[in-house]
Amino acid sequence: MSAETPSRAPESERTREPEGTRESEGARAAHHRAAPVHTDPAEVSLEAALLALADPVRRTLVRELAAAGDWVRPCGSFDVPVTKATLSRHFTVLREAGLLEQRDAGPKRLNRLRRPEFDARFPGLLALVLREDDEER
Repeated sequence: MSAETPSRAPESERTREPEGTRESEGARAAHHRAAPVHTDPAEVSLEAALLALADPVRRTLVRELAAAGDWVRPCGSFDVPVTKATLSRHFTVLREAGLLEQRDAGPKRLNRLRRPEFDARFPGLLALVLREDDEER
């Protein structure tokens, strides 16, 4: 038995992408990243909402999103003392609690606080949490 190695075409014969068609690494990563899954706030239990808002880092994210316009803040723009992986997990918890909506814009993932929807499900809860955070400062 002899093992044959596949022959490779010379560099000049290999298929190349036309100039200007190659995507940037960031754009390519955004295309391969799974779209975020959002939970309808109407399906969120009070326990899940309270657990999402119990963490101080997540409350910081919610407070900063409440102060910003919709779709203005990308994930990397938050100054919180956690790793990227931990920050990603915090965003997931907020999405699962119906507090956060995210969408991809090129290599960035933009965020929107789902305040009207969340307030319809849990009237006054978000306002109470935001007011409490203001009093702590």
